[in-house]
Amino acid sequence: MLAIAAVWLPPLRVGARWHVAPWGLLYAAATGLALVQGYVGPAGVAALVALVGLAEVLRRQARLPSGSAAPPVASPALYWSAFAALLVLAVALSLHAVPGFRNPVAIDAVKFSEDGRAFTQYLNFDKGSVGLVLLALLAPRLHRGDAVLRTVGSTLLQTAVVAIAVLGLATALGMIQWDPKWPPQTLQFLVTNLLLTCVAEEALFRWMVQDRLAFGSRPPEQADAIAAPRWGGRPLTALVVSALLFGAAHAGAGPGMIVVATVAGLGYAAAYQWHRRIESAVLMHFGVNALHFVLFTYPLKA
Repeated sequence: MLAIAAVWLPPLRVGARWHVAPWGLLYAAATGLALVQGYVGPAGVAALVALVGLAEVLRRQARLPSGSAAPPVASPALYWSAFAALLVLAVALSLHAVPGFRNPVAIDAVKFSEDGRAFTQYLNFDKGSVGLVLLALLAPRLHRGDAVLRTVGSTLLQTAVVAIAVLGLATALGMIQWDPKWPPQTLQFLVTNLLLTCVAEEALFRWMVQDRLAFGSRPPEQADAIAAPRWGGRPLTALVVSALLFGAAHAGAGPGMIVVATVAGLGYAAAYQWHRRIESAVLMHFGVNALHFVLFTYPLKA
């Protein structure tokens, strides 16, 4: 979780020619400690090494000099082979289908609402690693020169609209009801949800699904440079498809959740498409989840 938060820190200078990313140092330390404590086994470490390696291949393949007339990537065959492998591995890790992980329980079968289901929250090293690696190496982030305050302010306004739509729909469907609360586990839940759930899901659905459907192997920044349409054609189709897949990913909670999650996914995808920065989608996702947790039945009515 500290490694994820450190993604926005500048690299550390080592000697005259080398720079080291703080998130990489923290992640290496976290993985080592998890291995020693038995939360990650040798198979899990191998999967994490493969995750970082595949993401780095894609990052290097997509790097082109500004204004270059070269193809989108140096080797399309290598790019798409690495992408397919990364997609399979990232999904498997997110679904906890890769052996070698024993994720600890943070909140164990707690009923936050009298009429709600019991809720369990895990500290998912596997899913969190997906979010960290995609966020650090591939997803377009805010950088120096961006109007950060304007981006955040705009995203917060959009979050309010999406939250009203999503939580209002869930209430209308009888899935939740008004239930304001602040249980002792609130801060723990919110931090864990932000760093290990929202970051991972948005990095996966925005960069790996939405961007690849919209722009192929070309980074969104390059698409901007060639005046690609923001809301028409492939970008709009990618937005809708990513939202439908996001809804389908929540099928385990029932048909109503598929509908609600699809509406939420449309909002997150639109925020990302509008700002072209992963932070907007993460902030909106977290805002909706946080409002759901503190103001309504959580997670759902029993």
